[in-house]
Amino acid sequence: MNSIRKRKTKDPCPGCSLHKERCICAYIPSLNLKTKITLVVHAKELKRTTNTGTLALKGLINSEIIVRGKDQIAVDLSHLITPSYRTYLFYPAQNALELNQELVRLDERPIQLIVPDGNWRQASKVHIRHPELSLIPRVMISTPNLATHHLRAENTEYGMSTIEAIARALGIIEGEEIGNQLTLLYQKKLTQTLAGRGELLQATPTKGGHP
Repeated sequence: MNSIRKRKTKDPCPGCSLHKERCICAYIPSLNLKTKITLVVHAKELKRTTNTGTLALKGLINSEIIVRGKDQIAVDLSHLITPSYRTYLFYPAQNALELNQELVRLDERPIQLIVPDGNWRQASKVHIRHPELSLIPRVMISTPNLATHHLRAENTEYGMSTIEAIARALGIIEGEEIGNQLTLLYQKKLTQTLAGRGELLQATPTKGGHP
């Protein structure tokens, strides 16, 4: 996805990267799940206030972030492949499996989702930049994103922010209530970001989560 160029937030909140007057840290949940989310994020992405992958991980206790593309230093991700988890690369592709209840029930082991975070081009090259991930099966959610407002411009009807994708995935794996809590956090991020741009967004009702 391509980022929408906007003025950088001055003195942003270190928790949610929004202007401190629009802070949404009170909506960050504390979820200790069996599912492990491992975010593989490009170093350039960490500087963007529209990044949502790192925001999602602040609410997920059993999670990990790995930064790549920093100082041209290669990062080895082979340690992520462990028999303790069923590991999937969460990125759409022609040979990707549909992430659904049937797939979840195939194995009693917990699932680890390796989530590439960055723009569309950066994320699509993770398995090329890291051949140690080449044999990991990919999974995807093929439901179109029907939202009319986005933090960034989306190139496809399936495009969505990283936190939206994680919320949908955890809603399938861990249950709707878990997914709703991250969806609510995203809605707060979107609403406050658009408000900072001088745009208005009517809040979308979300089940569960914070009031």
